[in-house]
Amino acid sequence: MNQLRFDLSDLQAMVAVVEQGGFRAAATALHLSQPALSRRIAKLEEALNVKLFERSTRRVSLTLMGREFFVQAQEILDGVERSLHQISDLSRTHSGQVTVACVPSVAHHFLPPILQRFHVALPRVRVRVADEGAHEVLNIVARGEADFGVNFLGAGEPGIDFEAILKERFVLACLADHPLARRRSVSWDDIGKHPYMTVAKSSGNRLLLDQAMAPAEQRPASFIEVRHVSTLLEMVRAGLGAAVVPQLSMPAGATGAMLRAVPLTAPGIERTLGIIRRSGRVFSPAAQQLYEELKAALTA
Repeated sequence: MNQLRFDLSDLQAMVAVVEQGGFRAAATALHLSQPALSRRIAKLEEALNVKLFERSTRRVSLTLMGREFFVQAQEILDGVERSLHQISDLSRTHSGQVTVACVPSVAHHFLPPILQRFHVALPRVRVRVADEGAHEVLNIVARGEADFGVNFLGAGEPGIDFEAILKERFVLACLADHPLARRRSVSWDDIGKHPYMTVAKSSGNRLLLDQAMAPAEQRPASFIEVRHVSTLLEMVRAGLGAAVVPQLSMPAGATGAMLRAVPLTAPGIERTLGIIRRSGRVFSPAAQQLYEELKAALTA
């Protein structure tokens, strides 16, 4: 056992080389020089008395022994992370930071009362909310910059766990005096007869709409495109036209009194909101508590 003289930084170096696809990228990710990274790998190989990587001028790949040890190295690092969280439960519960990434409709409609209760319970925990579009929320979680996220994108994404929570339909948003406002439902043919606005193609919501409308021979032609649904709704409030938006994005109270939400048919469109996290991500106690409260609110 005396020859097993390596530490966690050596294991981290090996895992980084595999995950980053090479020594140069791994060195950058770990903020090391390439020679320093190579020394860590050499130290690990010497301690184990095995060759972990096959290296050529163009590529780096794991040896047979390297593939077997890589799985064990991941388990060791995950176990250490879990242990550190458990050891520091008390301090992490009462202080620290929790980062949540979410689409704006969730930030507007669900988060305020939840964050108020959370702050009363854990006043020393700082909450950072990254309210971004769906694509950026997914990227933030994938990069590990948020503890978890609430999104309608992420199901089936490599390295992302998606927990479906809520199905939400799209509706036609229009002014109360719009010709379609009093309909029990509207078809896309109906919508196409009136001025129509939509979000830009960079939006995750636009992706869902385009996918649903792909089989249709004809779809409404938009005369205005904007980046955010909140901007789109302001255009509707200004009387420029109607728009199809997620139902949760419809404003409540006095702000939304002048707007109507009319269900869509032919086809009706839904999106599934879920909580996403990076695979293997271990929550701190504070993050776990906020996660459970947000999940309960979305489920209800």
